[in-house]
Amino acid sequence: MASTNANIWGLQDPSLIKYQSYIDGQWVSAKEGGTILVTNPATDEELGTVPEMGLEEAKSAIAAAGKAFASWGKTTARQRHDILMKFYSLMQEHNDDLARIITLENGKTLTEAKGENAYSASFMEWYAEEAVRTYGEHIPSPFTNIRNVVIKQPVGVVAIFTPWNFPSAMITRKLGAALAAGCTAVIKPPPETPFSALALAELSRRAGVPDGVINIVTTQKNVIEVGREMCESKIVRKVSFTGSTPVAKSLYGMAASTLKKVSIEAGGNAPFIVFDDADIDKAVEGAIACKFRGSGQTCVCANRIYVQSSVYADFASKLAEKVAAFKVGNGLDETTTHGPLIHEKAISKVTRHVEDAVSRGAQVLIGGKRVDGVGAFFTPTVLSEVPAGALFNVEETFGPVAALTKFETEEEVIALANDADVGLAGYFFSRDVGRVWRVAEALEVGMVGTNTGLISHATIPFGGVKESGIGREGSHGIEEYLNQKLIAFGGI
Repeated sequence: MASTNANIWGLQDPSLIKYQSYIDGQWVSAKEGGTILVTNPATDEELGTVPEMGLEEAKSAIAAAGKAFASWGKTTARQRHDILMKFYSLMQEHNDDLARIITLENGKTLTEAKGENAYSASFMEWYAEEAVRTYGEHIPSPFTNIRNVVIKQPVGVVAIFTPWNFPSAMITRKLGAALAAGCTAVIKPPPETPFSALALAELSRRAGVPDGVINIVTTQKNVIEVGREMCESKIVRKVSFTGSTPVAKSLYGMAASTLKKVSIEAGGNAPFIVFDDADIDKAVEGAIACKFRGSGQTCVCANRIYVQSSVYADFASKLAEKVAAFKVGNGLDETTTHGPLIHEKAISKVTRHVEDAVSRGAQVLIGGKRVDGVGAFFTPTVLSEVPAGALFNVEETFGPVAALTKFETEEEVIALANDADVGLAGYFFSRDVGRVWRVAEALEVGMVGTNTGLISHATIPFGGVKESGIGREGSHGIEEYLNQKLIAFGGI
């Protein structure tokens, strides 16, 4: 049986914490009795355990979703709208508790966690309104006795895979669209942060989502067999994934066995460019917002920071001064500006990147090492003179390190920025209108922030190009969960 540590949560509504998976409207434990231990990355304290589900439970969840689709898929758009708006209201009502859960299992500050919950809830609101706007169309026929009408219908059962860096928002960005379209879902949350997903399942029940429409399967050691079943089952008609590019390729291959619809948001490695005509103070603010959000653990955060040589020293000194004022600590502490990394593996990767850059001649302006003591903390870091061949410019770091590389010309930096297999987001600062258009169009990414380090909200098409993924979420992302059907009316 899963274990509890109720005293550690400190919630106004303790019933939001669930230590079991959610299948067909029931809270269930693993049939073999296995569990997954979840800890607080800031304190190493045990938060509790959730079930180690396996293949049998995955099949049960998929079957439940398939059964529920028979009725949920026939509900009216207005009915789905009303349930999603209730879901949205409940997320707002429980904002403090949901944020606290995020902070305890993920580590980000409570301020950031509250922001995530608001962002997460916004997808429910957005897709509630999209549900009633899934318009079809009439297509004129070249024949006088034929009328062509196109309608849109839900895809069916959706398999959803989400990461730990946004334990709530990465679920609702997919689930909101699926529910609004009339689909049912099986969700595999990350083992590091399952409690946010389970709390959302509880709120969905209160919002009136019928049994079987949402199912959550927690797993860690059985992830390969569970993931394979979720991708290859003929009951599942769509797969939606956010995570690393290697895992995305693996799941994509599995889903191809039955030619499922697929939405993928994979790795980033975003370029952040500061031109010599930029407002340097604004560029520093943008870099801080973009690079250090979530302690650098976001898929769209700046990873490769290129600064034109004539403003390089000014930008570097101002950025280092701001970063030096950060306070690393427990996210529940109101004075903390930046929380821990998710686990020791993350610490090891960031350390490896810093050591690689220093070995190639980079200079540490501030930080550069892990924080001694309990928790997975790494000091917010600024490195200068980072060569183009350093790991920071090759791999996604996922940590609180701003690695600065110098460039001379616009053409040079565009080539550097585009020298990557991935292309999720890119950023640059410039006050030259012509350059803004040229660079925005030239960057090989799915999203560009010009003179801003923040781009994400529910109304924009979120997604990348190259090996950063397939499809878009947010905006008109409901279309990813719908099939078009032509009905040709003859004999007129």
